[in-house]
Amino acid sequence: MKRNVAIIGGGQTYHAARRHDVDQAEMVNEAVRAALKDARMTIDEIDLVILGNMEFFEGVHLTDCWLVHGSGAYGKQGVKITTGGTVGATAVCAGAHHVASGLFDKVLCIGFEKQEEGDTGAILSGVANPLWGRSMAGAAVGYFAMMGSSYIANWGATEEHSAMVAVKARQNARKNKYAHLKLDITIEDALNSRMLAWPIRMLDMCPASNGACAMILADEKTAKARSKKPVWIRAMETAHNEQFELDWRDVKTERLIFSKAAAGRLYRKLGVDDPAKYFDVFEIYEPATWAELIWYEDLGLCGPGEGFRLIEQGKTNIDGPIPVNPSGGVLSTNCIGASAMLRVWEAALQIRGDAGEHQVPKDVRRAMTTAYGGTNWTVMTALSKTLED
Repeated sequence: MKRNVAIIGGGQTYHAARRHDVDQAEMVNEAVRAALKDARMTIDEIDLVILGNMEFFEGVHLTDCWLVHGSGAYGKQGVKITTGGTVGATAVCAGAHHVASGLFDKVLCIGFEKQEEGDTGAILSGVANPLWGRSMAGAAVGYFAMMGSSYIANWGATEEHSAMVAVKARQNARKNKYAHLKLDITIEDALNSRMLAWPIRMLDMCPASNGACAMILADEKTAKARSKKPVWIRAMETAHNEQFELDWRDVKTERLIFSKAAAGRLYRKLGVDDPAKYFDVFEIYEPATWAELIWYEDLGLCGPGEGFRLIEQGKTNIDGPIPVNPSGGVLSTNCIGASAMLRVWEAALQIRGDAGEHQVPKDVRRAMTTAYGGTNWTVMTALSKTLED
């Protein structure tokens, strides 16, 4: 990149199933004000505003235009981004490139979703081909059910392993004051939750959340002058492909090439041979428990068929050697337009040492984040405490 780029501020709303106290603009404004306060800036200093949202989930379009009084974009350069569940990370990626290119010095990135004002499940049921993508029906529950059943059949994992992921996520969320589902659950609670499509149960899936996240990116000169704790964006990768139902019948096949491809390219950029040792924390976009187990493997944290062993041995716990989603992850908070940005912001908080009760108990110098959207899309971001890390 032409110029180094840093995260110099950020903020998020409290996330919940209902936010009847605010409209969309007011909810977005909460996150924007928090980000400006964190960066010790005013909106007048922002050069560009990037707004990310899955607008058809709420059924209201042109959100970048009619939310200007909440986003602070009035009279400024602006970009609207919609790329499925990846949208929050895509906004960060676009913001970083605008800064790195030299076009702008300070960019405000915003992601939000107010799902209570629409019907996300109904929209998702109609996004795929009715034949080849029929497993996407029912808000993608069938999609992840095929993933889980294939994983069980091929590697010998059990429903208890997915329940361990569910418990880890919700117990971590209890430490995160902004999280949506702060559930004090056990493995038995997860296994006894309502069956949706075997082996997916209610507690194996993410919630429908309302909330927003905002981040301010800046060039190196601005970051060093304005921020005491800049977090540097060291590398980014994007990979999209269309996944069809047949690809899930055997997890031993070359599946999920999007995540493997993006991770491989990002690791090569950084010269990473062992990501589990190189990165101190991971914030990954896991809409379902089985996805987390599989993506341990696709990200190179372990070998094929060993993902369930990591959770079994507690290695990805908040106090483990490979902490994954200390924030509670998407399994605990899923305001779709903001979910991927929250992964980046939560990772930045870990590097700054500002994550509060869900701060991992070790020095965090490097972090890795992922996004997930569509049928198999991702944006991956590597962050570091210094430019030398």
